[in-house]
Amino acid sequence: MGVRIRPARAEEATALTELVLRSKAHWGYDAEFLEACREELTVRPGEIADRRIVVAEDADLGMLGVASLEGTAPQGRVGLCFVEPRAIGRGVGRALYSHVMGAARDLGFTRITIESDPNAEPFYRRMGARPVGRTPSGSIAGRELPLLEVVFATPRDGWTHAWTGGRRAVHLGNVAEFQSQFGPASSQAAHYSCLAALISPHPAVLILPRAVPPDWIDLVGGALGWGPVEVYDGLTEPGAASGMDRSRTGPVRRLFPAADPALPVPPDEQASGLSRAVLSRPALAERLKSLGLPLVPWGRTPAFAELAGEPLGPDALRYESKRAAHELFTRLSPAHPGIRVPEQWQAATRRAAARLLRARSREGRATVVKTEHGAGGSGTWVIRDYGFRPPLPRGPLLLEEFVAGETEPRDLTFDGLVDTAGRVHEVGVAVMDVEGTAYQGATVGPGVVPQPLTETLARFGRAVGERIAASGYRGWFDVDFVTGPDGRPAPTEINLRMTGPSVAFMVKARLDETRGGDHLVRTVDHVPLGARLPGPELSALLRETAKRCGGIDAVLVPSIPTASFEPAPRLGVVLAAHTRERLDAAEALVRAAAQDTGRMFTP
Repeated sequence: MGVRIRPARAEEATALTELVLRSKAHWGYDAEFLEACREELTVRPGEIADRRIVVAEDADLGMLGVASLEGTAPQGRVGLCFVEPRAIGRGVGRALYSHVMGAARDLGFTRITIESDPNAEPFYRRMGARPVGRTPSGSIAGRELPLLEVVFATPRDGWTHAWTGGRRAVHLGNVAEFQSQFGPASSQAAHYSCLAALISPHPAVLILPRAVPPDWIDLVGGALGWGPVEVYDGLTEPGAASGMDRSRTGPVRRLFPAADPALPVPPDEQASGLSRAVLSRPALAERLKSLGLPLVPWGRTPAFAELAGEPLGPDALRYESKRAAHELFTRLSPAHPGIRVPEQWQAATRRAAARLLRARSREGRATVVKTEHGAGGSGTWVIRDYGFRPPLPRGPLLLEEFVAGETEPRDLTFDGLVDTAGRVHEVGVAVMDVEGTAYQGATVGPGVVPQPLTETLARFGRAVGERIAASGYRGWFDVDFVTGPDGRPAPTEINLRMTGPSVAFMVKARLDETRGGDHLVRTVDHVPLGARLPGPELSALLRETAKRCGGIDAVLVPSIPTASFEPAPRLGVVLAAHTRERLDAAEALVRAAAQDTGRMFTP
């Protein structure tokens, strides 16, 4: 079912009134009650424009719902939001609600109230509206209705506008391609590429190296109120024959041949060169170009520069190096007394690293050993006792003072972006979940990081952004920190690419825009499953768990679905709620449901 939302027409007033009354009757009200409500629920031709009434319709099924945004900015109300009974539960109400909230933001509304039927209150709460009391019914004397409100906490024209110009975007999941510039891509890169679905608030096209479950994008798009999204997946898998176009409006509509024989994909790029895989399919490359939409990669590479027609300067990715990043931190630190830069040493060989590690271990000092490049904690070890150390790679290696401390929050990140003109935009700060040295997820939202600490991180993050902009970098970046025993954050690395926390910021921006409020959002990239799940079973689990999260006023967005059939099966999710308690409850619910999957295979 493909729902389209358009302005209502005056000649539809009678049909819309009957639709509203049928929808009201769905809740079991008798004829006398409905007749008492008729006057209040009647849609009149002359007021359709003033009430901003819109219709949801399907090309085959006709009108399926109606909604209105009433009042004058900055305060207004949802006067109507009714769905044809045969379409209830099929996403029509969600689409209408998201449309009305988006229109409210466009028109400058900051507060929207909803006088809800008691039966519809759970829906509005799932969509993010906050109960604020009761209000008298306009039709039935002595009857009171739930009153809810939506408050828009963030401006529409902030960093999201700088990122994609306020438009939908084409997303390229070239995680492995980016990593391969600095060494072998991690074994998890193909799974992590699914996060590319969430590297802008509202994609139009998603391009992935690995095949994903057919209905995964429906689950993601349904939670975030997206329209149709084209998906081209499996482009770098061995023997890939095509890039498939799947959208929420129907099945496969278009197939692109594997690779133009005149533009072969070199063997060493078949596993990681997603940009090159697109370039080798001229029809697909031309399709993307014809859309005229921003092309957003996970990370910038020479092949992406060729695909996008955007040059990549020789020094643009300089500070992806942990060595170069540390040098920059040291230069900036005198102007930022709230920041503490840990000492760092370079070891040309493993033997040189071993000598320094042995000496520091004798002094009771822990040391962080790093390769110059790495993602998600790969290539990083903490050595506390030289007698128990992992096998290290060949040099050169970076050895860094381990910043001890129990101060919370411990692992932090600042996210920002450099626009095409070289201007730095602050996105926000997040608390990361790090187990050992392995990144597991992040939480963003109000109150997550204390305000004084937020300001310290933001000042330093903006200064870093100005330096990387001067080096020629354009795009997303973050600066990671650990908090020392004195409460001062210590910067550890710069990432010149999208990251796990960036996904949390994107989901928050989308939910704040379409549902209102100021959401807390948590990414959980590694949820162990109790059993290996094929696609259909995984989809069933996600749908049921999303429904249960909705029951506690939380949102579940499945983010990493492709690892569910690995030998150690797992999945990734993004969770959102308006309170920390609900967010924690949603994570506990998801983890329990995932672990319980093993029971279905137990006699």
